[in-house]
Amino acid sequence: MIAALGLGAVIGILLGLLGGGGSILAVPALVYGVGLPLRAAVPTSLLVVGLSSAAAVLPRLRAGQVRRRIAAVFGAAGAVSAFAGAAVNRLLDPRIVLIGFAVMMVAAGIRMLRRQGGEGGDCALPSGGVNWRGCLPKSVGAGVAVGFLTGLFGVGGGFLIIPALVLLLGLPMTAAVGTSLVIIVINSVAGFVAHAGDTAIDYRIAAGFTAAAIVGSLVAARVATRLPADRLRRWFAYLVFVIAAFVVTQTLLHPAAG
Repeated sequence: MIAALGLGAVIGILLGLLGGGGSILAVPALVYGVGLPLRAAVPTSLLVVGLSSAAAVLPRLRAGQVRRRIAAVFGAAGAVSAFAGAAVNRLLDPRIVLIGFAVMMVAAGIRMLRRQGGEGGDCALPSGGVNWRGCLPKSVGAGVAVGFLTGLFGVGGGFLIIPALVLLLGLPMTAAVGTSLVIIVINSVAGFVAHAGDTAIDYRIAAGFTAAAIVGSLVAARVATRLPADRLRRWFAYLVFVIAAFVVTQTLLHPAAG
């Protein structure tokens, strides 16, 4: 339980600071840190990430940093495809899922190291409005892709959502972070429902992990604006690379852990 509390706090802090990204560590933390089997770690991760993201988004809602209609479209598309991702997850060997998860972590880390810019586009016109003719298909397409990965790997997808909102949809970073948290909540709920019947969940561990994550996310969200976001994201990317290597090593040396 001590491991669950400590690791949960770390996940929540990262969600609060970065508006996503912490969820990519939740599954490895639950599998290798807490000792859950992968089938239980995936829905537990989604429960933790969804609730902690809901807590982290509250101060950003009050600050007007959430584009609600875009979040609704993006999240609805992702909620549907999360069930498809969960169905594919059930067909795969857990070792393949973990290796695929590690590959996705590396891709996410590389994305985090790249400078994000190019704000402005169909979903964030200079006048402040939205060109839904261009924004709608982009939001649906990005939502479907992220939702599928949510169901497949048990991640909220913030490390993919934020680049999509900034680079593809053109939202400014402050709005992208707040909007991403709402989308993560929607995707996590759908993914959890899709996986909930796969195995029994230890709700005592889930509750402790979630409570620590919520506290961490609320504290981090309050100080996020005072910290150098670029440096935090860079060091987090390096941490993701290290954990991806650890996941691959453990999966190959101890295949039963999957």
